Amino acid sequence: MATGSPDPTRQIAVTASLVVCIVGSMIGVGVFGGTPIAQAAGGALAADSTLLAPATPAFSIWSVVYTGLVAYTVWQWLPSQRSSNRQRALGWVVAASMILNAAWILSVQAGWLFVSVLVILALLATLVLAFLRYSRTRASSWVEAVVVDGTLGLYLGWTSVAVCANIAAALKAAGFSGLGLQPEVWSVAVLVVVAVIGVALAIKGHGRLALAAAIAWGLVWITVGRSSDAPESFPTAVAAAVAAALVLGAAIAVRTRVALAGAGARSSSSPLQ
Repeated sequence: MATGSPDPTRQIAVTASLVVCIVGSMIGVGVFGGTPIAQAAGGALAADSTLLAPATPAFSIWSVVYTGLVAYTVWQWLPSQRSSNRQRALGWVVAASMILNAAWILSVQAGWLFVSVLVILALLATLVLAFLRYSRTRASSWVEAVVVDGTLGLYLGWTSVAVCANIAAALKAAGFSGLGLQPEVWSVAVLVVVAVIGVALAIKGHGRLALAAAIAWGLVWITVGRSSDAPESFPTAVAAAVAAALVLGAAIAVRTRVALAGAGARSSSSPLQ
């Protein structure tokens, strides 16, 4: 792996950003006097607030993401990573994402829904940038693949779904009437866009499973929510399920194709052939 000079400032910034992120998450679950996200802003982001709100269990993925971010922060301090060009390219972006994560929680706590939309869009853009950077090179080991690529893939995948729920909540709170269209038309249209983006990310990322799994996770819990909780919507539930299958299926297909191509290349270069 290519290396450069040590970059302690970046390592310290990532660590400080993790602390801010964890404190923000504690506020978001009601610790330190904060209001749980589902109850903040008048319940605008509750599991039964809009057609695009995932059911409550979906949010347990944050525990996995936060655990991964802690592991990433420790990983980037290892001697083998201190001068890594891959970590140098990612560190500041990941740090920014964690600060934006905390800012999003605080904006929701304050009831500033449209500000929260701007913040989560910035978070999404930051995670897409990280995705483009870590997709340029392969992880040096399976540990790095899990801790770095896996964590950031889950983070981006879940945020991709959360953006839709956040925008829908903000529009509803603002009294958006749908421009004369039925709510299901909007929800299905958004889910089609999510499916297209998910498939595109699967192709661009050579079938990264963590990213696809996180998107599918969010979509499946939208299906559960619209099937078993108000507001119920059969078209939305079906569209979310189909979108989840398409995204996950595309990632598996691309991953399989890449693996087969790699196996074929190794076989053709063998001196026994």
